Order: sequence, then C-alpha cells, then structure tokens
Amino acid sequence: MAMCYPMAVTKNVGKPRHSCCCGRLTKHTKFMRDMIREVCGFSPFDRGAMELLKVSKDKWALKFIKKRVATHIHAKRKREEKAAAKD
Repeated sequence: MAMCYPMAVTKNVGKPRHSCCCGRLTKHTKFMRDMIREVCGFSPFDRGAMELLKVSKDKWALKFIKKRVATHIHAKRKREEKAAAKD
C-alpha cells in the first residue's frame, strides 16, 4: 500500500465519448425534420398508425409500426412520437 493512502484524491473527469452522443436529437435536426414534416406531411404508414391511436388501439398501433420499422424500441419511440403529433 502506498504511503499517502488516506490522502483525498479527486478523479479526472474526461469528456464523454462520441458514442454517447450517437442518436441524440440536435436542435438543427429537429428543426429540419419539423420543416420537412410541414411541407410533405406524414407517410402512409404514419397516417395508419395515427388512425389506430385515435381510436385508442395502442397495442395494434405498436404492432403495426413494429412490422415496418423492424425493432421494438424504435417502434415504441415512433408510437410516442405519433401520439404527441396526434394531439
């Protein structure tokens, strides 16, 4: 054991890795997506999912979206996004 063992030490705090920022929504990306959505509207499968959410068929909406976006986590995120857009 070192002689200066009980001495208080502060940990070096580094920058977060670039991989931590992957997939995070930036202001610019959000702005561009909103502008494109305003100009082009929703895709057909988005409209179908929103119809299901209107009649409170959340589970069917999740299945419907999952079939098209391939993963459960992406589908849940998309469903929350559509539920917010529906209001």
